[in-house]
Amino acid sequence: MPWVFVLIWSTGFIVARYGMPYAPPLKFLALRYALSALCFLVWIVIGRAAWPQGARQWGHLAVTGALMHGVYLGGVWAAVKAGMGAGTIALIVGLQPVLTAIWVSVAMSTEHRVTPRQWLGLLLGFVGLALVVWRKLGVGEVTGWNFGLAVLALVGITVGTLYQKRFVEPCDVRTANTVQLLAALLLTAPLAMLLEQEPITPHPHFIGAMVWSVLALTLGGSSLLYLLIQRGAATQVTSLLYLVPPCTAVMAWLLFDEALAVPTLAGLALTAVGVALVVRAPAAPPRAR
Repeated sequence: MPWVFVLIWSTGFIVARYGMPYAPPLKFLALRYALSALCFLVWIVIGRAAWPQGARQWGHLAVTGALMHGVYLGGVWAAVKAGMGAGTIALIVGLQPVLTAIWVSVAMSTEHRVTPRQWLGLLLGFVGLALVVWRKLGVGEVTGWNFGLAVLALVGITVGTLYQKRFVEPCDVRTANTVQLLAALLLTAPLAMLLEQEPITPHPHFIGAMVWSVLALTLGGSSLLYLLIQRGAATQVTSLLYLVPPCTAVMAWLLFDEALAVPTLAGLALTAVGVALVVRAPAAPPRAR
């Protein structure tokens, strides 16, 4: 299941680039949330799924929905709209495993403290990011504005994942996702009406991007992410997420002719190695004979 999730998740950055010329980011996402919630509601009625119990649980799900859908996706799509390439934004938010591992190490007991290997991985990850971002500064792809949006997306998915693992109790994935999507819609729709004047153009590319976003990314990818976190497999997911930036970079190169220069490839490789060092489980001590 984690591998399927990563493959689906990698397409999200490509879809953002694919549909971006035909809709402003927040309007696209608001429509995506509304259609996805409608699909989940149909699924809930057919399957007679149970709703979360208690106002507190609804509140926790709303917070995770606002962070993991509203803030994360809003930041990603707005950064792409502001000129950032799919490969670059995937690399930046791909540092989530590093932040997650460091936070868990610091917040947990001393036996989970940050090790020298993890600090080395953190350093390599940021060096790799710097190699990619620094090169793209010269060609105008990365600006202070879209880089800030990318960092906002990174913070949203990291905090949302940790919050859900800490506070959200296990419940039906369909009703949980519906609550999360409605919270994201309540956050995104007013901002779209206030900030975006550009209309939506019903181009076939827009329709294709919307269909894939609703059916594959939200109903498929978001549901898998929820299940993985609830089943305690968050560590396995984050250990695989370092594959997302290289996969996205290759897809962006094939589909959009985004350059794969030597510094970019070196940065991707360094980031992959750095994240792997941070999230790799320590070797088990030898058993006494």
